[in-house]
Amino acid sequence: MIGVCGAGSWGTALAAALARNTNEPILIWGREPDVMRQISTLHTNQQYLPDIPLPNNVVSCADLSTLFKSVRDILIAVPSKAFSEFLVSIKPYLLPEHRIVWVTKGLEPERGRFLHQVVDEVLGNSQIYAILSGPSFAKEVARGLPTAVTVATNNQEFGDDLVKYFHTDTFRVYQSNDVIGVQVGGVMKNILAVAAGMSDGLGYGANARAAIVTRGLAEMMRFGLALGAKAATLQGLTGVGDVILTCTDNQSRNRRFGIALAQGQDSAQAQAEIGQVVEAAHNAHEICNLAAEHKLEMPIATQVHKILSNEITPQQAVQNLLSRKPAYEWCE
Repeated sequence: MIGVCGAGSWGTALAAALARNTNEPILIWGREPDVMRQISTLHTNQQYLPDIPLPNNVVSCADLSTLFKSVRDILIAVPSKAFSEFLVSIKPYLLPEHRIVWVTKGLEPERGRFLHQVVDEVLGNSQIYAILSGPSFAKEVARGLPTAVTVATNNQEFGDDLVKYFHTDTFRVYQSNDVIGVQVGGVMKNILAVAAGMSDGLGYGANARAAIVTRGLAEMMRFGLALGAKAATLQGLTGVGDVILTCTDNQSRNRRFGIALAQGQDSAQAQAEIGQVVEAAHNAHEICNLAAEHKLEMPIATQVHKILSNEITPQQAVQNLLSRKPAYEWCE
């Protein structure tokens, strides 16, 4: 049995997907009492997934202690900036048999580490874990629309069990052991979605968006391969697939964030209007630091970081990219 920690849009959507695949209750815990009451009494989450009914076997759980005593496996759906703190908070409840899977897409703030490295540090390197990622919007998963994702894990048995938990006629799960590659795509796609959103917000058209996506994929490949990811992973659902999704559809909060910046809002205003965490706003700095450590050229990520640091405007970023010296494709 699996429980869900985090009752935002993504945690709630995955709880619904899990519940449709079993008759057992799917426990979900969240920090907001009003959201928990809505799930219990109205079987909805109006705050994050308005007007989408949830299966009756999605059951809110009042406290983490009760959830951990009730399930073996834990799905974590919290923002990257809260990931480390959350692991510390659940450590007292973890038993050796507990296994964790997270859907968080990002790096640890400040230190810029991948989340599996944070898990190793906080919970120990014997902890069984997995990462679920791929091109998936919460609202579509909550509605049961067709979706395909990837699960990367350090334990084959856990991977097999996660497929059993999630795999249905409308939710397809592929397995992987490339924990770095799966995370690289989830991090980079947010930065590229901001860039694509800014381009569209400035009215630069479909040609410019296609160029950003394509050159952004080249950056993602360089970045991922330098950090030990497999090329096939970066070319798959969690890489190319997630980039295409988030760069081209306004359900992406990172893309909407980019549009808002291009239209003159500052970062704080844009995030407040969106009303949910925008991962790129927290990870652009860390990505550029990692790129510098590995002596990688990441022009799009660099320009996004400079915009978020208030060093340049979106218009200046475009001019900076266009004025770069000519180069061979894929060979910079």
